[in-house]
Amino acid sequence: MKRLSLRLRLILAGAVAVLLALALASFGLSALFAAHVDRRALAELSVQLDQVLAGLERGEDGQLALSRTPADPRFERPLGGLYWQIVEGGTTLRSRSLWDYVLPLPPDELSDGQKHVHELAGPSGEPLLTVERSVTLPERLGGGTARVTVAMDRTELEAARRDFLGDLLPYMAILALFLILAGGLQIAIGLSPLAAVEARVSSVRSGAARRLGADFPAEVRPLAGEVDALLEEREKEIALARARAGDLAHGLKTPLQALLGEAGRLRATGRQDAAGAIEEIAGQMRRHADRELARARTAIKSKGARSELAGVVESLVGVIRRTAEGAEIEWRTDVPAGLAAAIDRADLAEALGALVENAARHARETVSISAARQGGRIGLVVRDDGPGIPPERIAALMQRGARDTTGPGTGLGLAIAAEIAEAAGGSLSLKRCEPGLEALLLLPEAGTPPA
Repeated sequence: MKRLSLRLRLILAGAVAVLLALALASFGLSALFAAHVDRRALAELSVQLDQVLAGLERGEDGQLALSRTPADPRFERPLGGLYWQIVEGGTTLRSRSLWDYVLPLPPDELSDGQKHVHELAGPSGEPLLTVERSVTLPERLGGGTARVTVAMDRTELEAARRDFLGDLLPYMAILALFLILAGGLQIAIGLSPLAAVEARVSSVRSGAARRLGADFPAEVRPLAGEVDALLEEREKEIALARARAGDLAHGLKTPLQALLGEAGRLRATGRQDAAGAIEEIAGQMRRHADRELARARTAIKSKGARSELAGVVESLVGVIRRTAEGAEIEWRTDVPAGLAAAIDRADLAEALGALVENAARHARETVSISAARQGGRIGLVVRDDGPGIPPERIAALMQRGARDTTGPGTGLGLAIAAEIAEAAGGSLSLKRCEPGLEALLLLPEAGTPPA
């Protein structure tokens, strides 16, 4: 049951409730109809009883007789379903429908004019609804007391009840279907805010929105508020952790640089072994600091981030041209204005900077940087005309700490660039060219900036 969706559980519970309610309603309506039929039958029997009493006469022989029988032909048909019987002293008069059967009246005492209702057995053992009345005969009928009884076969009443129930069930089935469908529609409308919450969460996850917002029904608004509060708290915690990690990494760089300076002085005095050991340890520590700084930079994916590529590329090339390596290289850029990627500007600068520095370090004469749309993404290509690397070394070069042995470096630049690209929803790939190496940085394209 726990695996069923909330919608399905509500629909099943509603369907069971509707079916139970309609079953009880059918039973109640059937009972009410049966009670109504019984009342109508008793009213009819009372009329028949009055007709029998009205037809009583004394014959010339002094015997009580029925001069006018009730009009219903069932009284005249044997076992017709309607019966009358008159008992006076030791004389019993009965309808033709009773044939030779005598109604087994209970031995109760009735006051004058009082009616009793009984359930008796009929000529064929069928149940009879019976009304009897004790009357004091007038002087013209010789006085005395007579016990007059009229009975009706209950089988007909039960048949009427079954027919009523049979006619009722199709309508109840249609009503049940309608109510279940209406309940399902009501549940769908009632749960639609949850679908809106799902869409908002998806927007937050994709970066299209930063918060769920408060434009929800009153029942859902507290949930959305708690989720927004959780998102805000998480952003604050990650921003704080990112800042601390960045401070730690930057704080380590200065002492490490000092150690490397000491190692250089030791090497100048001829203590090569001590200088090498210090440089090795400092290099390891620097690689760890760079790695933690990169992790801090990519710990949180900026929601709604947007970076204009042309400005970032121009800024990076301007900086690299001032270095000794970059000053000797021809820089070619082809980045259309207005092209923007969904990534934080600082993160893009660090990832692209690692690729540009790597290209400048290995290029012979030229480094080219271009950008273009590629199937809903932005493709940034950095290409140099250096010696390149064998294809089998490309996969290993993307691992942390791996480096091309033809030049200096910590071996972290490409790995950091790949991590930044993946954190932004993109990727980094390398390809050997003739000549040189080509790095392709794929990033999601940013939407139109808000007005």
